[in-house]
Amino acid sequence: MMVYNTGMKKFITTSNNRWYLTLSAIIFTVVAIAHLALIVLQMPATIGEYVIPYELNGIVVVLLGYLATRGFIAAHRL
Repeated sequence: MMVYNTGMKKFITTSNNRWYLTLSAIIFTVVAIAHLALIVLQMPATIGEYVIPYELNGIVVVLLGYLATRGFIAAHRL
C-alpha cells in the first residue's frame, strides 16, 4: 500500500491515541462496575421480558475488566 504525503496536517498523534485509550478504558471500567453492582445487589437485568442470568453478567464483568486493563496498559506504553 502506498502512502502519499499530501501536505495536510496530521491529526492522529500519540497524545490523541493515549486519550482515546484512556477514555475507552474508563468507559469499560464504569460499565463493568455497573454490571458488578447488578450481581452484588441481586438486581435482575432484563431485555424486554427476557431475564439475563447472573452468570452471563459475571462473564461480562470479567470481559470488560480485561478490556479496561488492556486499555490502561496500552495507554501507559505510549
